[in-house]
Amino acid sequence: MQYVRKKQEKGTVFKHGGGNMSSGQEGSAFLVTGCVGFIGFHMANRLLAEGNEVFGIDNLNDYYDVRLKRDRLAILQRNPRFSFFKGSVENKELLEHVFSLRPFETVIHLAAQAGVRYSLEQPQQYVQANVAGFLNILECCRKRQTKHLIYASSSSVYGNNRNTPFAETDCTEKPVSMYAVSKKANELMAYAYCHLYKLPATGLRFFTVYGPWGRPDMAVFKFTGAILKGEPIKVYNQGNMKRDFTYIDDVIESISRLIKKGPPAGTIPYKIYNVGNHKPVELNDLIACLEKELGRKAKKIFLPLQPGDVLETFASVQELEQAINYRPSVSIEEGIKRFAAWYKSYYKIS
Repeated sequence: MQYVRKKQEKGTVFKHGGGNMSSGQEGSAFLVTGCVGFIGFHMANRLLAEGNEVFGIDNLNDYYDVRLKRDRLAILQRNPRFSFFKGSVENKELLEHVFSLRPFETVIHLAAQAGVRYSLEQPQQYVQANVAGFLNILECCRKRQTKHLIYASSSSVYGNNRNTPFAETDCTEKPVSMYAVSKKANELMAYAYCHLYKLPATGLRFFTVYGPWGRPDMAVFKFTGAILKGEPIKVYNQGNMKRDFTYIDDVIESISRLIKKGPPAGTIPYKIYNVGNHKPVELNDLIACLEKELGRKAKKIFLPLQPGDVLETFASVQELEQAINYRPSVSIEEGIKRFAAWYKSYYKIS
């Protein structure tokens, strides 16, 4: 594999090239930001498996274990139709360079500073990466007349919504974390660009995505590691919280179908969908499911509800199902079984 190094304003960008990258004969070209993040990695993998060219951007930040990100990247780089650019979406020069390389069929923007609780500690990072970075994406899409922008929002925009299940039309004006604020800002910014410039954009409110190659800061991943090591887990609000856990394969299938469906129609080509399992699981039940699958009991430390946390998330997926004739359906039991098998394999646990 050859690497071409190009100096940018912020850091160094590495482009992985190989194979017949200029031919474009086997499929379309896609841009995936956050390509070595959890969802981004799976999305890029799916697009490559379908014969497409994928251009990926990621800054490989150290919010969680970079080794996991590098292992994801190594898998993607086995495919000669994949090109990687190391850098942040805040780097306008980098984005403009990448956008100049191809007319992308669809731009899938998944790069973001993740984490609800961390946003209470470092709010500036969320404004810089999630708001300023998204503005750069919108500007590049506008200038290049991108046919369809699909971007990640979050169930966190609903705050402590009391209407269940959460519908896309529910109030999202009372966020309880800076992460949620940044994601709501993304939705508003996308709408403005749809209104002003007719940029077709689809926002996806993800509900607690989990599965193989997941994020170590998420409950399923953290609890699995602690239980296997015999270490205690922190259980907030006595475990009396519910989350609409959504398996990664269901998320990727939903995005794939939305890509094939094409951009939103209408004078303002803008749409938002919930992407969730429509089956909230209580935290105590999740722990019980993990205990059963791992064959070990969890040691629990019960703590009060943390600032920024919500009591329940519950996705209405009626809009999504009507749009793509599909709804997420992998049960928590099956999803945990698949995740545990991957975890043991990846960390070489017998």
